[in-house]
Amino acid sequence: MSEFLEILFDPLFRMPFVTGLALAIALSLTGAWLRMRNEWLVALGLSQAAAAGGMGAVALGLPVLAGAFGVTGLAMGVLLLLPRVSNSNYGLLILAGWAGTLLLGHNTDQGTVISETLLRGDLYYTRAAHAGAALLLAMAVVGPMPWLSRRLLTERFFPDYYTGNRIPAWPHRTLFAVVVVACTVLGTDAMGVFPAFALFFFPSWAGFVIVDGWARSLAVTVVIALVGYLGSFVAAIAFDQPFGPCLVAALALLSSLRFLTALRRRTGQATRDAAPAAG
Repeated sequence: MSEFLEILFDPLFRMPFVTGLALAIALSLTGAWLRMRNEWLVALGLSQAAAAGGMGAVALGLPVLAGAFGVTGLAMGVLLLLPRVSNSNYGLLILAGWAGTLLLGHNTDQGTVISETLLRGDLYYTRAAHAGAALLLAMAVVGPMPWLSRRLLTERFFPDYYTGNRIPAWPHRTLFAVVVVACTVLGTDAMGVFPAFALFFFPSWAGFVIVDGWARSLAVTVVIALVGYLGSFVAAIAFDQPFGPCLVAALALLSSLRFLTALRRRTGQATRDAAPAAG
């Protein structure tokens, strides 16, 4: 515990710690909404688009975030205009973003280093501006969560509800799109493509199986994200390892609890089914 507190209060790691903590909350909750809508793969596609946009901005001499937000927002706008979106669209976005990032990096001064940083991530280089943006993002996700969750759940399970009752759906759809874009861009910029996607993917993947009920699954999702983040942050520093792979490994290990839960439920169901026959 004393070593953890020393790391936490070290000025070198304070801002990265706060940045990652806020992003763990924001990305895991957003990932739960995406999973509920069966759209979790879009997070990886938009993260790749953000990396490509950031590299494009570097090539043009613009701020990385300007290009990342521009390309990611454009990609999200195109997806919203499509009459039907499938995994094929997300796959195209993933591959195009990955190819664009590496090609722009290869043909730009110092681009190879920057592109590798965007893909791999390096949380320890984040500063006060990143921490402030991540905290604002976490508040923007948690604040409207009850209002947004009700509407997203209604739209998921009753697709014609808003159209049939002539209720405008654009407010919650727009807010959700903005949240997803902001999470993918800031997560990619601070952590890298795959560590950010791990926070979108793993916590809700496990949380939706470990417990029943929407509210409880959201709580377990955030707990998994925070435990995985805290463990990987300390382990990466203590053992001199890169943060991104440590985060992915920690979240993958914690998510294995879903298999134990599923096995326990199957065993319990088999026991209940066998009881009447035995009687």
